[in-house]
Amino acid sequence: MEAAIITTYRCQNRCRMCNIWNHPTREDEEFKPGLLEKLPNLVFCNITGGEPFLRADLEEIVRIVHRKAQRIVISTNGYLTDQIVALAGRFPDIGIRISIEGLPAANDELRGMKDGFDHGLRTLLSLQRMKIKDIGFGITVSDRNASDMLELYQLARNLGVEFATAAVHNSYYFHTSDNAIHRKPEVIESFRILISELLRTWKPKNWYRAYFNHGLINYIEGKPRLLPCRAGEDMFFLDPWGELRPCNGMEKGIWYESFGNLHDADFTDIWNSAKAREIREMVHRCPKNCWMIGTASPAIKRSPLPPSLWVIRHKLKSIFKRI
Repeated sequence: MEAAIITTYRCQNRCRMCNIWNHPTREDEEFKPGLLEKLPNLVFCNITGGEPFLRADLEEIVRIVHRKAQRIVISTNGYLTDQIVALAGRFPDIGIRISIEGLPAANDELRGMKDGFDHGLRTLLSLQRMKIKDIGFGITVSDRNASDMLELYQLARNLGVEFATAAVHNSYYFHTSDNAIHRKPEVIESFRILISELLRTWKPKNWYRAYFNHGLINYIEGKPRLLPCRAGEDMFFLDPWGELRPCNGMEKGIWYESFGNLHDADFTDIWNSAKAREIREMVHRCPKNCWMIGTASPAIKRSPLPPSLWVIRHKLKSIFKRI
């Protein structure tokens, strides 16, 4: 099972595609680290926010999750370099993903913070000097920054770090309903070039990333998901108040549910409840066709044949094009 733990809705950024910063949680209402003792053993856990490094007790959170999850990745804006470096020094096997939304001008405009690109890159390079292995950055692609995606990929490749992508979307989590890609041909062409670059490498992980980006094109074009969504079955979200939710892609105008609050019951009782079964049926009927890494990755692992066939076919095409 996989999980995303949303530690806080506090954030220093003022992102154009996300209004979490206008709806922050109060520090005194966010779950205490001890609540996480109730979680089951996990294959993977993403610790996120808001900005998780604004939590003074993040080290305690990581210490508890570290005992339960085989792999941990913390998503951050990278601004608080000293805190990030200190935590990575204590837990050198965790992953760190820094959100960078483009080259300096686009990043700082989209994230609403001066010198955000500089801070993010400095943090990444600091972690690299420490020889932290599981590091990288990710971009949420929109009309404004699609043209920067390939340069960021090249930067990541030259640095030898991971590169993750997402497409802008709407969610209760972001408190917005007006995120949209209008320049679809240009954005899709950027993704197609990225897919080609990924397939040209000799890293199988990159080939499956190419498949994931193919799914993002599919999403932008308004088509059904490449693989069925199993949010609330293979993975879950825990929000700062302790609510267990199937995903973070729900919209209140469409549907918005919680399995229950972890403060009130054991995880197993909530997970196996009649309410949880009802919500899983809602997931199966969800009209959004989201394609985000949190739900797409477990789906790819559960149904590897279709992605593998796509990878084989398109990898062979990339080879023959070079001959």
